[in-house]
Amino acid sequence: MSLGQSPPGSTAPPPVPAAGAAGAEALLALHRCIEGCTVCPLHATRTRAVPGDGPVTARIMAVGEAPGENEDRTGRPFVGAAGQLLTRLLQSIGLDRQDIYICNVLKCRPPGNRDPEPAEVSACAHFLDEQAALIRPDVILLLGRHAVGRLLPGMPGISRIHGQRVRRGDRLYVPLFHPAAALYNASLLRTLEEDMQRVRGYLDEAQAERERLQREQAEEAARAAAVRAADEQLTLF
Repeated sequence: MSLGQSPPGSTAPPPVPAAGAAGAEALLALHRCIEGCTVCPLHATRTRAVPGDGPVTARIMAVGEAPGENEDRTGRPFVGAAGQLLTRLLQSIGLDRQDIYICNVLKCRPPGNRDPEPAEVSACAHFLDEQAALIRPDVILLLGRHAVGRLLPGMPGISRIHGQRVRRGDRLYVPLFHPAAALYNASLLRTLEEDMQRVRGYLDEAQAERERLQREQAEEAARAAAVRAADEQLTLF
C-alpha cells in the first residue's frame, strides 16, 4: 500500500509536510485514525491503541516492536521498564524523552505479547510510513529485530548491524538492540550504551550538515538580493 492510502476500516489522511501548527495538527489527526483503526483482528483484543508520543519537530524517531501490557493500558508507548531504560539512555547523551518521537511497528498489543504476525505488520505499515513522513527526523532508531525487519528488509541480523548508520533514500536509520533485551543482560546493556554514544555523534554530524546548508542558502539568498538591488539601480539611469 502506498504512502497516503488507507485500507478499509481506516480513515488515515494522506501525510502533509510537517510545519509548525499544521504539522502538529496532521500528526494528531493521524493519531486519531490509529485509535479508531479496525483493519486487523488486534483491535478486538486491545484496551487502547498506541499511536505514538512526541513532537512533530523531533530530530529523533524511535521505532519499537509493539505495545506491551502497560502501553495497552495507558495508550502511550514505552512506559514500562524498557521505556524507563530508554529514557535513561537518552539522558546519557543529553536528550530528554520529550525531544524524540516514539512509536511501534504495531499500534495494538498482540495477545500475550507474542511476536507480530506478517498480516498485522502489513495492516499497520502505512501508519508508520506516514509518521516518518510527517516527523522527517534526522535519525530513526530501530529498536529490535522487528523494527529492522519492517524498515530495513533484507539487512543482516541486528547482532551484526547494531549501532551502524544505514541510509535508505533520504532517511538515516540506526539499528539498536531493544531496551527490553538489555534489562537483564549486563553485556547487552553495555553494548546499547555504547551504541547510544554513537547516536550522539550522528546527531552532531547531522546538525553540522544542517547548519552548513542553512549558511549556503543564506549566502545564496544574499547574492540574489544583491543582484536584484544592482539591477534596480541600473533602471534608474
